[in-house]
Amino acid sequence: MTLIEDRPLAAAAEPGASTAAERPRRRWRRLVAWLIVLLMLIGGTAIAARLVTSPPVSGGMLDPEGPGENGARALAEILRQQGVEVTVVRSHADVRDELDDGATLAMADPVYLTDEAVQAMVADAPRTVLLSGSARMLRLFHLGEYAPGLSSEVGADCDVPEFARVGTILPGGMFAPADSVDGCFTGEDGGAAVLSDDFSSQRISLVDGTVLFTNGHLAENGNAALGLALLGQTGRVVWYVPSAADSDISGETPDTLGSLTPGWVTPAILTLLLAGLAAAFWRGRRFGPLVAETLPVTVRASETMHGRARLTAKAADAPHAAEAIREGTVRRLAQRLALGDRTAAHEVADAASDRLRIPRGTLQELLAGPPPADDQQLVDLARRLAELEDAVDAALHPDLRTPNPDDPSRSGRTTL
Repeated sequence: MTLIEDRPLAAAAEPGASTAAERPRRRWRRLVAWLIVLLMLIGGTAIAARLVTSPPVSGGMLDPEGPGENGARALAEILRQQGVEVTVVRSHADVRDELDDGATLAMADPVYLTDEAVQAMVADAPRTVLLSGSARMLRLFHLGEYAPGLSSEVGADCDVPEFARVGTILPGGMFAPADSVDGCFTGEDGGAAVLSDDFSSQRISLVDGTVLFTNGHLAENGNAALGLALLGQTGRVVWYVPSAADSDISGETPDTLGSLTPGWVTPAILTLLLAGLAAAFWRGRRFGPLVAETLPVTVRASETMHGRARLTAKAADAPHAAEAIREGTVRRLAQRLALGDRTAAHEVADAASDRLRIPRGTLQELLAGPPPADDQQLVDLARRLAELEDAVDAALHPDLRTPNPDDPSRSGRTTL
């Protein structure tokens, strides 16, 4: 015991055991950790703001600047190599300013524009190539309707001179041409892959370019040659790319929480959050230095027993104490009588009665009866339980007890 108590004193007497020199270092490390966390928060906020405010990356379906599988950048580069100027326009209001007498208008289905806006763009273009077939475009320009598709390659088989050297293609969508509309690359049922309509000084062509002119399919069959035949007849192509940001469809926007909230609410909330974080950092509880302790610590069973006894006595809880005493007595009697650990109290009482040769039911109230109401009854119960254990021990080991002529157990009977 002396050695155990002297070790902390000797360690405390050493100069290196003092933690005073370590406190500035711990404070500096804590400050550096908080600075790193603050820098990470600032960096994450900056990256999120950049992602939110940055414009969308081009690369949609048939986008002449899109390098992906669905883009049409390869076709635009081939046109430029052939001397054709390709101008990409992303606003329908700027299309009229870019068109001239020798320009070709190319566009996919402008689903975000009204019919009037589409017709206004096409009216100013001498040549228009619709790169995606839709029921709306077929109806709007009276070109025809949908027809069953093909699973085999087809040739031009029409009198259009620019298609003479295209070869064969495997079209996606097929269309049944309307009256006075020319159909090329037709199948056995009369459906055509390319529709062309000439009226006055304009020419409108329609083809399903989503499976012919994208970067992933342009090198197949005669797809590239068909693209040059449709878009390379003039020296300039104005390629309009529709998007949701460029729409003339007007509608009532429902009020949202952001639109109904005054402008000063968001800065006020952010200020309160920053103030809360600052207050938490300022007044927050910090852990102290770690304390070294020699383990394991051995606690005697008697100390635990006495501690629980003091708590029970302080609480004046006689029923709880009686329950603990009875459980211990039942457990010990079950072991001595060779019974199981889960044997009930009334079964232990019957086994003890048989061993003591007294009528069954005599010990039921003692081992499983009502709890005592006060301390005096608790003392009487504890005494009787102790006498019962002594009597069972005497009955199990009669040769170990001291002969006593006044002992009633010598006759094989007990007074319990």
